[in-house]
Amino acid sequence: MKRLTILFSGLAMLVSSFDVQAQDRKESLVNDGFYTRETIPARQPIPYPYIRESDVMFSKRVWRIIDLRQKINFPLYYPTQALLDRESLVQRLVRAIKYNEITAYENDLDGEFTTRLSYEQVLKNMDALDRVQKQTDENGQEVDVTIKGEIKWNAIKELLVKEEWFFDKQHSTLQVRIIGICPIMHSLRILDTGGEEEQQAGEINRIQLFWVYFPEARSVLANTDVFNTFNDAQRVSFDDVFFKRRFSSYIIKESNVYDDRRINEYTFGGINTMLESDRIKNEIFNIEHDLWEY
Repeated sequence: MKRLTILFSGLAMLVSSFDVQAQDRKESLVNDGFYTRETIPARQPIPYPYIRESDVMFSKRVWRIIDLRQKINFPLYYPTQALLDRESLVQRLVRAIKYNEITAYENDLDGEFTTRLSYEQVLKNMDALDRVQKQTDENGQEVDVTIKGEIKWNAIKELLVKEEWFFDKQHSTLQVRIIGICPIMHSLRILDTGGEEEQQAGEINRIQLFWVYFPEARSVLANTDVFNTFNDAQRVSFDDVFFKRRFSSYIIKESNVYDDRRINEYTFGGINTMLESDRIKNEIFNIEHDLWEY
């Protein structure tokens, strides 16, 4: 009997954990606490100052990845199942899409916001639609059985953020504006390597689900609180997290003449890719420093 060798066993364990039931958020029948939380639900997003075109001396568009598996980014990732008092960033975005609070756009590479997506199309991208499967009943007859779709919240491991950095000469500051956010789902695919002994290897596919136009989503994010590890009474909103840059990320692409190619297309991967990412980040910040005299 051929020996079955499974590579990337740690990745294969992810499949068994994708059993989270997708449920609508329910409201508590009683006041779950000794006071009513009213600050975050009534909060409005902090307006950005008006920027004139003539005041923009420099601008650079970049795309960056927020890895939700990093500890500092856990408030954006958890919870991975339905809870009464809080929800993750992607859960809130999907709920807002479902109830037409915001618009989802096609999951293209750069986020051009050219094609709108319906809630059903979003579920299709997340592989969460109901499907019909043939099964054999106790009488030996094939019958159609409907398998209810599930959203695998814990499979959404990254966020792709499209943003623009610019220097405002009116305020003499380097500022940033987030343009769009795209959740990325990790899917494990088993590859048959063939050979004398039957071997299988795992490969992670990163699937872009949908784009959200960030200025449109700010009102929704400002009304959703983020878990505070140190104090439940002092929570901030998702809009505060992005406005104050309270997350860790790395640049994967900048606007360039070469068809906006990604960093990994002209580096050899690994440490070289991360060094190039840091070079772009430092180059942007040095623009501001070079304009000052000491």
